Amino acid sequence: MAITVLPYIPASITVHLGPPDSPAENVTVPFPDYIKNVASSEVYPTWQPSALRANILAQVSFALNRVYTEYYRSRGYSFDITNTTAYDQRFINGRNTFENVDAMVDQLYTTYIRREGYAEPLAAHFCNGTTTTCDGLSQWGSQELAEAGYNSVEILETYYGNDIQLVTGAPTREIQPSWPGAPLQAGDQSAEVLVAQVMLNRIARTYPAIPRPLDADGVFGAATRTAVRQFQQIFDLPATGIIDRATWYKLVMLYTGILRLAELDSLGQQFFRLNFRFRHVISFGTAGEEAALLQYLLAILSQFYLSLPNVAIDGVFGSETLAAVKALQQDAGLEQTGVVDQATWEEIIRRYIGIDRAVLSTGEYFDFQSAGGTVSPQVLQDILAADPGRFPGVPLALGQQD
Repeated sequence: MAITVLPYIPASITVHLGPPDSPAENVTVPFPDYIKNVASSEVYPTWQPSALRANILAQVSFALNRVYTEYYRSRGYSFDITNTTAYDQRFINGRNTFENVDAMVDQLYTTYIRREGYAEPLAAHFCNGTTTTCDGLSQWGSQELAEAGYNSVEILETYYGNDIQLVTGAPTREIQPSWPGAPLQAGDQSAEVLVAQVMLNRIARTYPAIPRPLDADGVFGAATRTAVRQFQQIFDLPATGIIDRATWYKLVMLYTGILRLAELDSLGQQFFRLNFRFRHVISFGTAGEEAALLQYLLAILSQFYLSLPNVAIDGVFGSETLAAVKALQQDAGLEQTGVVDQATWEEIIRRYIGIDRAVLSTGEYFDFQSAGGTVSPQVLQDILAADPGRFPGVPLALGQQD
């Protein structure tokens, strides 16, 4: 099982036809149709293709960010986005769209912008650039750049910086709320509890009246109940010590706000996906985040199992990682192949579970180097639940870890 922070494309999106607090109608439309409507309402179909593509990518990314952060849902609304440009982007219910815009959207609606090393879709704010200006993309400015020969990526980099990248072919599924569906309370043991503990720990840095640090172990014990009660008292919720739906979404809203995930200057998720389920063999030569996660876990274990050599976390399964894997296999009585098969992976996870995460949270042992920079173990604990909205809702069982 995993806590996945990799975004997805919603099959449909619910739009509020007015400002958030207005008694306007909500309409639910397929996501591609929503983007076609927004693009046809926000820009001109006669613009240069590169300007149209840049604007569509910004519109997709902005809408995905609203869904990803549960921006309105966490505030108690029954919709995902509004149709007012004062808050979001223009959507005119029932309008006709333009053929060339529709064709572009069909090609682009599963592509979004993110910053390098971050997972969340960029909160790609934009404005027309004439009557209103903003820190994001200028719509008329994008057309001027296109006329000057800029391609769509160069246009986006002009407004959002050179550290952006495009994610293509994102998966599509129905929106899945992060709320677990039932209250969390003392005695519960689940990954939902772990998510709540990590959110509480992060929020407590800003609100020190909340007791911390909690052991992020997925067990709803007395310390967690005390922290929940204090959180509820601070934010005028019934101080039951039970995480009901209102408490859960208050946690989500504050956690997202503290990390500024819905802002252009987001602090960002710096690890796209932590998946502790064995998926396939990892061996010498493997590169990327999968290798980096393996190295991170081995680096933790080497601090507590002296038979394991230390491992540099560079995202490449090289000779140093190979030696560490063989040492672990030898210590565990497994065949010393240097290949991380299912038995080896489960042994790594079993040992990882046994390490006191409160010790790791001090940040005294090592840092994790990622494309986004240096991430301390405490921050990695935060990243484990960096987006509560992506939690799959499967309880933890003995021998699993998320």
